[in-house]
Amino acid sequence: MAKDISDDDLKLYYSIGEVAKKLGISATKIRYWDKEFSHLKPSKNSRGDRRFTKDNVKQLQQIDFLLNQRGFTLEGARKEIASGKRKSTDKSEIIDRLVTVKRKLEGLL
Repeated sequence: MAKDISDDDLKLYYSIGEVAKKLGISATKIRYWDKEFSHLKPSKNSRGDRRFTKDNVKQLQQIDFLLNQRGFTLEGARKEIASGKRKSTDKSEIIDRLVTVKRKLEGLL
C-alpha cells in the first residue's frame, strides 16, 4: 500500500508560527528554548526569521516532553539530551507518533 504524501512531507523548512501551531506551544517559548538549548540551531533567512527543519521540530518535541511531561528543569533537560543522544532519537520518534495519535483522537470528540 502506497503512503500518501502530504504537503507537510515535502516541506524542508517551517516558520516559527507553523512549528508553534504543530506543537501546541507559543512562538515565544520556542524563541526562549532556541536561546537556552545550544543543540537547537534553526537556520535564519535574510530577515533573521527562524526556519526550522524536521529535525529541529523533533528536538523541540523532545525539549517540550522533558520540561512539561517529565518535569525536568532547563539544566536537567540539557544534561538528559547531552547524555542520551541515541536514546533521545528513539524517544522523539515515539513522542511524534503519540502526538499524532492524540490529535487524531481529539478530532474524534
